[in-house]
Amino acid sequence: MTKLIHGNCIQEMDKLISDGVKVDLTVTSPPYDKLRSYEGTCQWNETIWKQVIERLYNITCDGGVVVWVVGDSTVKGSETGTSFKQALYFMQIGFRLHDTMIYEKNNYMPLNHNRYDPEFEYMFVFSKGKPKTFNPLLQKCKTAGDSYNYATRSSASSKEKNGALRCRDKKMTTKDYKYRGNIWAYDVGKNKGSKDDIWTHPATFPEQLADDHILSWSNKNDIVFDPFMGACTTGKRAILNNRDFIGMELVEKYYNLSKERIKDLSIQTELF
Repeated sequence: MTKLIHGNCIQEMDKLISDGVKVDLTVTSPPYDKLRSYEGTCQWNETIWKQVIERLYNITCDGGVVVWVVGDSTVKGSETGTSFKQALYFMQIGFRLHDTMIYEKNNYMPLNHNRYDPEFEYMFVFSKGKPKTFNPLLQKCKTAGDSYNYATRSSASSKEKNGALRCRDKKMTTKDYKYRGNIWAYDVGKNKGSKDDIWTHPATFPEQLADDHILSWSNKNDIVFDPFMGACTTGKRAILNNRDFIGMELVEKYYNLSKERIKDLSIQTELF
């Protein structure tokens, strides 16, 4: 099931919620403060983002996850901190802050200002209760196969007469793989984050970022959701990973871009 909706995400989420729709995973990137106008349609303030977050809580199934990719603008020399305010509001209405992750940009844009260049954004991972799905992504250990000794202390019942705990040497071998860390680095920009012709949209994130979260927090046939669909990066990766997808987009230009992107994709995957 793939459903693309042209309209205001607050109103459209209300319709889905009234129909009893629940989603397993949301991977989205909301507007960042007032950095972009999105064809003059963007009205983004605290009242609105609170309404969006409240509806995300209602549409998320128990054990579902919301991945909120966000950054802050700088106003009069100070970062706004809006991303933190949003994270706290997620928690205030009942979400757990399951993980605070970093989206690092390998090829960030250098700027001319009196602070270090911004090379990351936050990826807040919220869960409605305990996450029902976690498929950990692995990376190879640099010291895989190496053996080493380390000292372990015996239990309190094995204390020596002077009260000191006995120590024993134990041999360990480094495993081949371990969980990835929570800082994920990607190449960004044209022909790096995606090979698709999607660059009429001003704020796309890398396909691999969407892919990694979809694989981590959902299973095949789960419903993946994006209320700020944009160029439909989340939708493309959801379909290719055999998930259902619901996407919403207010700007007609980007909604049509998403339709074309999924249309081309559906020919390859025979999903329509």
